[in-house]
Amino acid sequence: MCYHTIPGEDSGVFTRFVFEKERVKMKDKEKFTGENKMGIVSTGKLLFAMAVPMMISMLVQAFYNIVDSVFVSQISENALNAVSLAFPLQNLMIAFGAGTTVGINAILSRALGAKKQDEADRVANTGIFLSLCCAVVFALVGIFLSKPFFLVQTDIEEIITNGTDYASVCLGFSFGIFFQFCFERLLQSTGRTALTMVTQLVGAIINIILDPIFIFGKFGMPAMGVKGAAVATVTGQIVAAILALFMNIKFNHEIHIRLKDIRWHTETAKAIYKVGFPSIIMQSIGSVMTFTLNNILMSFTETATAVFGAYFKLQSFIFMPIFGLNNGMVPIIAYNFGAKKPDRVKSTVKITIISAVAIMVVGAVTFETIPHVLLSFFNASENMLAIGVPALRIIATHFFLAGFCIIAGSVCQAIGNPFYSLIVSVCRQLVALLPAAWLLSKTGRLELVWLAFPIAELVSFTLSSIFLGKTMKKANKIMKEE
Repeated sequence: MCYHTIPGEDSGVFTRFVFEKERVKMKDKEKFTGENKMGIVSTGKLLFAMAVPMMISMLVQAFYNIVDSVFVSQISENALNAVSLAFPLQNLMIAFGAGTTVGINAILSRALGAKKQDEADRVANTGIFLSLCCAVVFALVGIFLSKPFFLVQTDIEEIITNGTDYASVCLGFSFGIFFQFCFERLLQSTGRTALTMVTQLVGAIINIILDPIFIFGKFGMPAMGVKGAAVATVTGQIVAAILALFMNIKFNHEIHIRLKDIRWHTETAKAIYKVGFPSIIMQSIGSVMTFTLNNILMSFTETATAVFGAYFKLQSFIFMPIFGLNNGMVPIIAYNFGAKKPDRVKSTVKITIISAVAIMVVGAVTFETIPHVLLSFFNASENMLAIGVPALRIIATHFFLAGFCIIAGSVCQAIGNPFYSLIVSVCRQLVALLPAAWLLSKTGRLELVWLAFPIAELVSFTLSSIFLGKTMKKANKIMKEE
C-alpha cells in the first residue's frame, strides 16, 4: 500500500478498445461455434485484456492496504506493530475468502466452457452461500478471539488494545470482504474483468479517503486511531461488495443469481472446495508462518516485527499485480481445458509465466536499490532503518523465483491438481522457511534470519518446476482424448 499513481483510466480505455475490436472479429464465429471470447481471441490479447484491469485493481488494493499502515505509523511504532501483528488473523480471513472463490472461479469457468449452464448457475449461487457462511464464522472469531490472539504475542498494553480494536472490526464486519471476493470472481469467471476493476477502485478510493478522517478525526469526526483504519477498510469493502452484486445482476447475463438458489448444495460445495481448499490451506499456512516468525523476531526487538510488517505491505505492490495476472489466467486456462484446446492452454501458461517473472525482476531491483525510501513511508526511525534496509535487500532476492512459483501453482489448481500447490506451500513455509529462520535466529544475528526467505524459495522453485511439468503432461493427455 504505497504507490503514487493509479493508471486505471487509460488502461481501462485500452482494454475496452481491445474487446470492441475482437467483438467485431468474433461475431461471425460465434454464430457457428457458440464460443465466447475465451475460446476465440488470441491468448496474448485475451490475457492482456483480462489481466490488466485486475492488475490495476490489485495495485489499488495494495495501495489502500498500505495506506492504513502509513497513517497508523504516524501515531506510533507500537500502533504500526499492532496492525502488523493483526496480519495473521486478517490473512486467515482472506485465505478462506480467496480460496473459496478460486474454486468458484475455476469450476464456473469449466462449466461455461463445457456449455453446462445449469451447473454454472448452481456454482454461482452455492458460492454466494458459502461466502455468507465464512463471514459468520469470522465475525465470531473477531468478536471473541481478537484479544486472546494479541495476549499470546505480547504484554505491551498499547499493542494489545490497538490490535484488538483493529482485528475485531476487520473480522466482525468481514461480510464485506467475503461478498466482494465472491461477486468479483463471478464477473471474472465470465471475462468481465474491467467491471471488477471498477468495484475495487471504488472500494479502495473510499478506504483511502476515510482513513485520515477516521484515524485523526477530520471534519468533525472523533479521532478513532487504529480502530479508525479498520472502520475505513470495512466501509470500502462493503460498498465494493454492493457494487459488485449490482454489476452481476445488471451486466453478467451468462450466470443467473437467484435468491431461492442461494443455499447449500453438497456436490457443488465439494467441487468448489476440491479446487479451493488447497488455496485456503496455502494461505492459512501463511498465517501460521507470519505468526511464528513474528514471535521469532520479537525475541530480538519489537522494531523487527515493525520491519516485517512494513515489508509485507510493501511487497504487496509487487505480488498483487502477479495475483491479478494470475486471476486473469485461471478462467482462460479452465475454459480452454474444458473445451479441450491444448494449444491455447499452453500458450496462456507460457505468456503468463514470462510476464510474472518480468514484473518480479522490476520489484527485486526496486527493493535492492531504494529500501530506505520504501521504509520512509512508515515514518521509520533510525533503528528501524538500520534493521529494515538490509532486511529488504536480503528478502528481495527471492523475488526472481517467486513469480514462476505463483503461476505454476495456479496452473495446477486450474486444471485439476490442486494438491500440488498445497505440497509446495507446506514445504516452502513450514518445512523450509520457519525451521531455517529458527536455526538462523540461534546465531544471535537478526540479519541472518531474513535469509530464510530465499532459502525457502529455492525449495518452492524446485517443487513447482516438477509439479508443473507433471500437470501439463496429464492435461495434454486428457485434452487429446475424444
